[in-house]
Amino acid sequence: MTSLLPLQEAQARLLALAPLLPFEHVAVEDTLGRYLAEPLTARRQQPAADMSAMDGYALVTDDLAGPWRVVGESAAGHPFAGTLGKGEALRISTGALMPAGAGVVLMQEDCAREGDALRLTGTPPSPQDKHIRRAGFDFAEGHALLPAGVKIGPAQIALALAAGHTHLPARRRPRVAIIDSGDELAPKGEPCAPHQIPASNGAMLAAMVADVASKSFRLGPVRDDCDALVAALDAASDADVIVTSGGASVGDHDLIRPALERWGAKIDFWKVALRPGKPILIATRGGQVVLGLPGNPVSSLVTAYLFLLPLLRAMLGAAAPLPVAVETALKGNLPAGGDRCEFIRGTWDGVRVVPRMMRDSSALGAMALSNCLIERVAGASAAQSGERVRVYLLENGGCF
Repeated sequence: MTSLLPLQEAQARLLALAPLLPFEHVAVEDTLGRYLAEPLTARRQQPAADMSAMDGYALVTDDLAGPWRVVGESAAGHPFAGTLGKGEALRISTGALMPAGAGVVLMQEDCAREGDALRLTGTPPSPQDKHIRRAGFDFAEGHALLPAGVKIGPAQIALALAAGHTHLPARRRPRVAIIDSGDELAPKGEPCAPHQIPASNGAMLAAMVADVASKSFRLGPVRDDCDALVAALDAASDADVIVTSGGASVGDHDLIRPALERWGAKIDFWKVALRPGKPILIATRGGQVVLGLPGNPVSSLVTAYLFLLPLLRAMLGAAAPLPVAVETALKGNLPAGGDRCEFIRGTWDGVRVVPRMMRDSSALGAMALSNCLIERVAGASAAQSGERVRVYLLENGGCF
């Protein structure tokens, strides 16, 4: 009998198989959702010179008695050309260049102006440069801004552009082939007989990888026949990752394992101490990685979330490819756990999580109404309402 791998060990073994994809230089605006292949270093300082942090008036340092004469203006993008002297003030905008000679900005709320005459009505800033953004305060040229492996989001895109970059090194997105298998699957658009179910896992898995894969292509449904499965694997020979759904268990018609062996793949491990999703299978052939996921849709989603998405992130160079749990309060009770780590569907409102008691791994209704998975370690004690539990958040049904 094949022993069951603990979840963390299985994830570690899978990530150890992940080949790093080659990197390319991508326009900064097109890097959203990818990972830095190299550390990001500033090519310029930000800000390039002293700037005002407030709308108000610029003064010479230690010239706070007033009154002053307003001699011009420095607006964002339109600096004052002269030098400021004692007794003089300059109208200045947020983000505008500080004029030569100036070292203080009075907020406009603390001033009264009549024509070109300005006087202080409030409290001067303390310290005097409180409202000045000093040159390089955000970052200096040559400063290390982000390490390799950071996921690129909107803030990282803005930072890269501000640091003088037009392109970033990011690894090529993986090509993913998804194979639906099972004689019970009715192809899209065809009548579904009572002994059949519509083929839906392929579309679900394609949606899950859409943000990380360069493309995914679907094959099937493929009938429960070893020759047909080997032909489907051959058709996916240019994919970086092959994902099969169904046929990974131990029934007479579960043929993914023998088909993979006949195809020339090496089975790394099969079966994980996980509920739902025990019969997951991991194999390799050359530089390709194959994930054999269970056919029940909830099992397929959970294992894709815990294995497929981390694998793709690791291939893209993510520093932390595994999903991260958050702790929250439980609303409702949970029975004691079994002999496998279990992930229970739940709904989290930002404060508490309500478990859905439907546990059948074929039940998509409860899955589609859930936005998280509640983790229950093997042998967990019964949990009462109000206790803290670990949850994994699902965005768009699993694309986290």
